[in-house]
Amino acid sequence: MEKFNQELLTYLESFLTENRKEGFLRVLKNRTKHFTIAMEDVYQLHNTSAVMRSCEVFGIQELNVIEQKFGKRIDTEIAMGAQKWVDVNRFNTVQSCIDEMRAKGYQIIATTPHDDSCMLHEFDISKPSALFFGTERNGLSEEVIQQADGFLKIPMVGYTESLNISVSAAIIIQDITNRLRQSNIDWQLSEEEILEKRLDWTRKSIKDIEFIERKFHELKENVSE
Repeated sequence: MEKFNQELLTYLESFLTENRKEGFLRVLKNRTKHFTIAMEDVYQLHNTSAVMRSCEVFGIQELNVIEQKFGKRIDTEIAMGAQKWVDVNRFNTVQSCIDEMRAKGYQIIATTPHDDSCMLHEFDISKPSALFFGTERNGLSEEVIQQADGFLKIPMVGYTESLNISVSAAIIIQDITNRLRQSNIDWQLSEEEILEKRLDWTRKSIKDIEFIERKFHELKENVSE
């Protein structure tokens, strides 16, 4: 399958400019799944979109959205195209998201001004982590708090006790990804994952992709006959 995907990618890339192909490689070298973000029932649509944009800008490949109460589409105007480059996993319940994160090997980190919270600059970046962000009004649910492996907060010295969720996410994502890239941790995507995303992004960049892929399959069939 990997050989087939490589042949398909080579064929499809012939429809892209060199700048486009080089851009994909450059961006993917800075992508990571070492960290992933989970958002719990965020009511304000623009906040979900803004967090997605932060994930894209700072190199986090996957965003997990729990839609237990508020089923929402992504606000493409705020996301500014980020939805093409970030993988969004949707969950109907908090528990299904937590279970999926654990199955992928992530520890569950609740971002909250909890008494036992670790300060952002002290957070151990060596472990693969799923960082959970809660609603604008009530923060994270008890379901996440009770099952969290750790708690994380941003140091603040003013009167205001909390930040908007999209601002909090941006600060945390920028800090941990910056430290990650300066570390010796094996944080980058695997060659197989990079191939998969190159193929995905190339498909999204080509008009009439279904027609072009059919032509590729016809060519393969003619060669095998």
